[in-house]
Amino acid sequence: MTITAAGTTLDLGPARALTCRECGNQVPLAAEFACAECFGPLEVAYDFGDITRADIESGPRSIWRYRRLLPVPSDVDKHPNTEPGLTRLVKADRLAAVLGVKSLWVKDDTGNPTHSFKDRVVAVALAAARQLGFTVLACPSTGNLANAVAAAAARAGWRSVVLIPSSLERAKILTTAVYDGALIAVDGNYDDVNRLATELAAEHEDWAFVNVNVRPYYAEGSKTLGYEVAEQLGWRLPDQVVVPVASGAQLTKVDKGFRELTELGLVEGKPYRVFGAQATGCSPVSAAFKAGLDVVRPVKPDTIARSLAIGAPADGPYVLDAVRRTNGAVEDVSDDEVVEGIRLLARTEGIFAETAGGVTVATAKKLIDTGQLDPEAETVLLITGDGLKTLDAVQDKIGPKATVPPSAAAVRAALES
Repeated sequence: MTITAAGTTLDLGPARALTCRECGNQVPLAAEFACAECFGPLEVAYDFGDITRADIESGPRSIWRYRRLLPVPSDVDKHPNTEPGLTRLVKADRLAAVLGVKSLWVKDDTGNPTHSFKDRVVAVALAAARQLGFTVLACPSTGNLANAVAAAAARAGWRSVVLIPSSLERAKILTTAVYDGALIAVDGNYDDVNRLATELAAEHEDWAFVNVNVRPYYAEGSKTLGYEVAEQLGWRLPDQVVVPVASGAQLTKVDKGFRELTELGLVEGKPYRVFGAQATGCSPVSAAFKAGLDVVRPVKPDTIARSLAIGAPADGPYVLDAVRRTNGAVEDVSDDEVVEGIRLLARTEGIFAETAGGVTVATAKKLIDTGQLDPEAETVLLITGDGLKTLDAVQDKIGPKATVPPSAAAVRAALES
């Protein structure tokens, strides 16, 4: 759909407007993220038209196979981008046996270009930003988004400006700096960095802060996780899905993706349950869920799961809506449980996840142990980042079984001890 707004022609595919998630007010497609009527968050509204499974299956082996469901132009795959998506869905039988689940899958997004799901959202944001006339790609980040923005900008030939907390894991700092964009470390936590980004976005009209002034488009990229899970399951929805919660956008958009596929007749409609996973040291959404609240009270993060350490999650209330509507729940786990979740996934399925993945696995275990997650139902766990990014979380917990001299006898002795 090509739309002319304020003298500018926009090609954002099926996107037709931005709509307020609170009051329903609609505005033309633009670089806006808050409703002028009630200050509620804006999201993309669509006219999808007819689309078939065959249309999707014949597309690129990336998220662009779903371009007719995203706010991007039809030729999006012709522009230089990191081509994320279509990561593997692993049948996790050994992990299932340990957890006591009948049927378990792991959606392994560590295979994306910068080894996290953030490549998905950034690719969509970049495509929209190009249409909206921006020339600089920017973000505040807890790490994975920093990697994705710096890489996507480099691939596209754009300048990048990335703001991070100075306390970020060293690996994530290095894997952002290597792309040679403008990486700025800020003394403060993520919420401080995010406030600074909002201020800078108002000052620099050509800077597309992917999770600020182009957030409605950026967030839509997370739908592709839901799309892929359904397609890889043979065009059907799982019974249950466990999703890590930082800002909360990923969980709400996976749910939105499931609903869109159902409405379009691409999957058969059925009840499914959505569960959120947080670290106890930053669990404002979990706390609100357990207290029966609709309001998420901000907290000061204190957890090793830094990629989830958002104390004032923008989509927190909408996470509560989604899990309650689907009869799910939000749970949290300690840092020790996070580390054990990382190790459990690694030793059972050969997947090394970052701390967010440890949160997902440990939360799934807790949900099963407490009877909240049905062990007889088909379940999908979303693993959204690579463990090489958060080595500090496990470096004091694991290591060689023994250090021996170079002799077979010494190895045999070590193995027998």
